[in-house]
Amino acid sequence: MAETKKRLVVIGGGAAGFFCAVNAARLHPSLEVIILEKTNKLLSKVKVSGGGRCNVTHSCFSITDMIRHYPRGTNFLKKAFHHFFTTDTIQWFTERGVPLKTEQDGRMFPATNSSQSIIDCLMREANRYGVEIRMMSDVKSLKSEVGDLKSEVGGVKLGEVRTNEHKQFTLELSDLRQLTADFVVIACGGYSKLSQFSWLQQLGHSVAEPVPSLFTFNMPGNAITQLMGVSVPEAHVKITGSSLSAKGPLLITHWGLSGPAVLRLSAWGARELATCNWQFGITVNWLPDYNEQTLRDKFQQLRFELAAQKIVTRNLFNLPQRLWQYLLQISGIHEEKRWADLPAKEQNKLIANCCAQEFKVQGKTTFKEEFVTAGGIQLSEVEVNTMQSKVIPCLYFAGEILDVDGITGGFNFQHAWTSGYIAAKAIAAIV
Repeated sequence: MAETKKRLVVIGGGAAGFFCAVNAARLHPSLEVIILEKTNKLLSKVKVSGGGRCNVTHSCFSITDMIRHYPRGTNFLKKAFHHFFTTDTIQWFTERGVPLKTEQDGRMFPATNSSQSIIDCLMREANRYGVEIRMMSDVKSLKSEVGDLKSEVGGVKLGEVRTNEHKQFTLELSDLRQLTADFVVIACGGYSKLSQFSWLQQLGHSVAEPVPSLFTFNMPGNAITQLMGVSVPEAHVKITGSSLSAKGPLLITHWGLSGPAVLRLSAWGARELATCNWQFGITVNWLPDYNEQTLRDKFQQLRFELAAQKIVTRNLFNLPQRLWQYLLQISGIHEEKRWADLPAKEQNKLIANCCAQEFKVQGKTTFKEEFVTAGGIQLSEVEVNTMQSKVIPCLYFAGEILDVDGITGGFNFQHAWTSGYIAAKAIAAIV
């Protein structure tokens, strides 16, 4: 009598879920692998990431340096990255005909500059290894039954999670159908509300409450929004009354401030900013190479060297011209004013606005498909070397559902690839 195939069900058709599914199917060809995706879109974040180019990973080859880019989950990732790291990601895609290229800021993209290359690669792997994909399949509940499966993975005795009691999972879908599985990987992405985790809490897992991360700062009605589209290559942003600060490119939008500096700050301050309901003050140094004293010294030099020239036309700080004109205007400096005629009062205002302009933030904007959530399954309840639950045997987690999140730059995708691969390898080893 032929042995019944073991079945792996992966909940979530995003980066982590797909990577887990295709690797599990490749590493153990006799395993039946099914991806359940609740929407009619696969790999939606992969598609929109990096402006449609997909920021696959980051050109960082030191685990110690890499984990500094994750506000939450650093100790967990320090161990996980030993199993599958940036070098492995680059090799994996390159071997499948998708070489990656590195940009000046360290972000890595497919050489084609198109996220479709990554999507096509993952779909080819799914087809090659017979991964079944079911769209519009929303899991409403997950139940674990008991049995007599015994196994050991990588020297870690899974009896610690009562593996010897596990028999099978039953998944109830939104259309009232049921599906059974021997292994389940939860890779459904992050949830924005604690209530959405209830089906996992019912299994006995605890959750770090989700809050938005990687969001823009809204400043409704502020005059600076009239400069929307203007970007500064380097600015320093600090949250008032806090040690939180970040340096990097800054973008002015029609709703406020965005760009890498703001997104980094929102990630590191995700929990703190949530407690004040995203109402807080910030100061921006548009010229981070200067402080107020050194800029005052520079101004004295310019007053002497450029005495007869108009301030508005001699912007020697490489600021966008529209921003420079705006800073002069809010400092009360007329566009006909010459450097030699700059009064002390207006000069002091301009220096303050250049080095420490104050803004009141009143809310945030997040982008559903691309941005991430801080929070998720408590890492203390997950075995880092296998991604297996310490509460329910043969249940695994991958990607954003875990309480791990990184700043922008390919770091969240690297966590997705890493956790998905570790789960796949662990499952393939015990089938």
